[in-house]
Amino acid sequence: MSNPTRRGRARSATDHEIRQAARALLVADGPEAVTLRAIARELGITAPALYRYYGSRDDLLAHLRLDIVGDLGDELAAEVAELAEDDGAVQLFALCRGFRHWALTHTREFTLVFASPTGQVGSAPSSAATLSRADEPFGRIFLTTAGHLLATHELDTPADEAVPAELRDDLAAYRGDLLSVLGESGLDFPADRLDLGTTYLMIQFWARIYGHVTLEVFGNYPIPVSKPDVLFDAMLADLAREIGLLPR
Repeated sequence: MSNPTRRGRARSATDHEIRQAARALLVADGPEAVTLRAIARELGITAPALYRYYGSRDDLLAHLRLDIVGDLGDELAAEVAELAEDDGAVQLFALCRGFRHWALTHTREFTLVFASPTGQVGSAPSSAATLSRADEPFGRIFLTTAGHLLATHELDTPADEAVPAELRDDLAAYRGDLLSVLGESGLDFPADRLDLGTTYLMIQFWARIYGHVTLEVFGNYPIPVSKPDVLFDAMLADLAREIGLLPR
């Protein structure tokens, strides 16, 4: 029984080295630099040997994305845990600031995970940017923190009738995913607090955070801004007012 165990440990160690080499190439030179040939060169093995671990470059990148999302989720969860005594609004906006800080200091990892084309128009099921992978660490910490806010505050949310009819089926399906994540988190969350209007609000909230951060990361904000931190905080304050957390 010891030989398979040793082989398993050796395989796991090599797999870890492959992902470490891939991530180092990503951070140093960007997503385009992450190729099986370059990784094999870094590790001193042949490129065909990598196919015993990953069927293709896309397969490797998919696993690398999950590693990065996992690390991001753990980092943000630790930040939120330090604010456990604060209310849900403080936690959620701290999470937004933490995500922005990570994106601006990990631009190439952000590019791979949140800004790489998926080959689809609209939302691809595996895209981390859509939060459709609600069971992944990043999506889970964002959604449970938002759930804590919803459970502890009376927010100004759209009525179900205000949601465009063409979107309601999609939102209803996503609402089910959100309730599953919130239930698994152990949060005592009443399901009736998450109607279609609230689900729609959460998607719009994320889209604005993600859009703002993406414009910053790629230097595409419409005008030069000398104090970008102030601009981001002002956007958060606008969002807080819109959902009733601050006076209008």
